[in-house]
Amino acid sequence: MATILVVDDELGIRALLSEILTDEGHTIELAENAAQARAVRERMRPDLVLLDIWMPDVDGITLLKEWGSAGQLSMPVIMMSGHGTIDTAVEATKVGAIAFLEKPITLQKLLRAVEQALVKTAPRAAPVVGVPSSYARSELMSPSSHVAPVLSAPPLASLPTNGLASEQVFELDRPLREARDAFEKSYFEFHLAKESGSMTRVAEKTGLERTHLYRKLKQLGVDLTRNKRGGGL
Repeated sequence: MATILVVDDELGIRALLSEILTDEGHTIELAENAAQARAVRERMRPDLVLLDIWMPDVDGITLLKEWGSAGQLSMPVIMMSGHGTIDTAVEATKVGAIAFLEKPITLQKLLRAVEQALVKTAPRAAPVVGVPSSYARSELMSPSSHVAPVLSAPPLASLPTNGLASEQVFELDRPLREARDAFEKSYFEFHLAKESGSMTRVAEKTGLERTHLYRKLKQLGVDLTRNKRGGGL
């Protein structure tokens, strides 16, 4: 997984992006202005930077140019803005940004942009012996990809579910609310275990908004830490 620096003057944006990307297994560094972003960049070289354009002290474009002129733009940068224009996006890419995200940023666009940025900058993968040519033409087998191809999906029974079976027996001779809560708790525990505790993937799988999902899990008393495994997607 990657170390990602999120630079945004809005606390809510920093918290949301940090939560989503941490849930995906990444390590997150936060900065609320250019000064803090410079300090983080001096201390380390993040694998990726999510950089807001409009900030109170120094705007993101200026900071991007500064890093470029100082030879510090050795990591991919994705620009973000809620008031961006085509001209702004073009300028950002001209001075070194790898992509531009317009706020409000959807979950799918964020994860896709992050994945593509990290894949483009990943070291070349060693040749995989015995892989059909069709896989070599797929996105996962691009020359810069470090993701191994999945030749076949494992059967459901072999997926790690922390002992939770895909079929369970429920006691129906009980009040409807209790029976429904028992089913929903088992349902969400099963999917959390199957997705290694990734709230992002469970939200996508179950069709719920992340905020609604969190409230539902807390209401049902689901242990959100039990299925967490560092680094897994």
